[in-house]
Amino acid sequence: MNRLELAEKIATQHDLSKAEAARILATITETIVTTVKKGGTVGIVGFGTFKQVSRAARSGFNPSKGTKIKIPASKVPKFVPGAGFKAAVDPKAAKRKAAK
Repeated sequence: MNRLELAEKIATQHDLSKAEAARILATITETIVTTVKKGGTVGIVGFGTFKQVSRAARSGFNPSKGTKIKIPASKVPKFVPGAGFKAAVDPKAAKRKAAK
């Protein structure tokens, strides 16, 4: 499913025009990106959490030249799925976790 299909789904389920649904979707994604970019966390209960994590500097290997390279430290976005999302995707794993 892509952005357009998601906007169409929102429009049909909530009796909105496709343009309104697309603007709502754009607002949600822009808000998540802006918040994570500033170092904040966006948590949607039952779905998951969007946050920023730091990667330490490390050494790597350039296979085309056969040399070692230094990879600088960086900040990257991370999504951690919530329990409800995990259970929807893999109900057996959720049952195993609940049994423990």
